[in-house]
Amino acid sequence: MIVGIHPYLVLNGNGQEAVKFYQDALDAEVLEFKTFGEMPDNPEHPTPAEAKDRVLNAHLKIGNSELMLSDTFPGQPHQVGDHITIALNISDAEKSKEVFEKLQAGGKVIMPLQPTFWSPSYGQVTDKFGITWQVSTLGENNL
Repeated sequence: MIVGIHPYLVLNGNGQEAVKFYQDALDAEVLEFKTFGEMPDNPEHPTPAEAKDRVLNAHLKIGNSELMLSDTFPGQPHQVGDHITIALNISDAEKSKEVFEKLQAGGKVIMPLQPTFWSPSYGQVTDKFGITWQVSTLGENNL
């Protein structure tokens, strides 16, 4: 079952400033805030010092709506037009797989569905219309 859909902003290193700005300007409540420095260590892909304070994921509640955002990883391109994606939260992995496969028809997989430290099944795909989707299966503590 699809649980929710949220606009997802991708910023270029000023994510923490944006979170503070939206908290003040939009009376946003921060539901979640993680930096790249909080990711589990991976010796094969260490997090560079300049990335540690960048926002990995922020989830804000604004009235009855939600907004998510992150920073790009240093060295990743930040293209205006590609900086807004859609985050799609789904309650189970089978439905995530079904939706992901449908979205990729005629499109391009950016990151195949796979387990991450925040989701049992997460992937990114750009559909045939050029819209990038972040498909995330919610863990038990997110339902």
